[in-house]
Amino acid sequence: MKKIFILLFLSFSLTSLSQQKSDFWNNVRFGGGFSMSFGSQTTIGVSPSAVYDFSNGFFLGSGITYIYSERGASSTNVYGMSLISLYQIPVIGIQLSGEFEQSFAKQTDSFGSVNTNFPALYFGAAYNKGRFTFGLRYDVLYDENKSVYASPFSPIVRFYF
Repeated sequence: MKKIFILLFLSFSLTSLSQQKSDFWNNVRFGGGFSMSFGSQTTIGVSPSAVYDFSNGFFLGSGITYIYSERGASSTNVYGMSLISLYQIPVIGIQLSGEFEQSFAKQTDSFGSVNTNFPALYFGAAYNKGRFTFGLRYDVLYDENKSVYASPFSPIVRFYF
């Protein structure tokens, strides 16, 4: 009798839990950023990401990055993964961000190719208007001897749906 009672109790508990609707996917925002520049150097980048909206102005998520850059006879392919944290200040439309990114680069020229990897820790501030955000971020781990980027500063262009 005791076993039947425990079995009925567990069945009822699992049935009631399975009928509750999860809000998790309703709070996930998909989007990311992109970059393009043309001229003496061509650069094209895309960074899709997903963040979870904690409904208090705080977002936490992850993303991937791919950047292709070409200048003359040399080209660079950069792949990366990142952890993203965002805090939205609702009254003034400012978004503060912190992002850790680990990147892997393959630079190819007429002499061969070189593989490097480097971390980046970005802190940024951006203006947010609806689903679109633009601003500036700074890499506090920037090392000009390791990074394929020319500067520790980079623009923020981000959108989420």
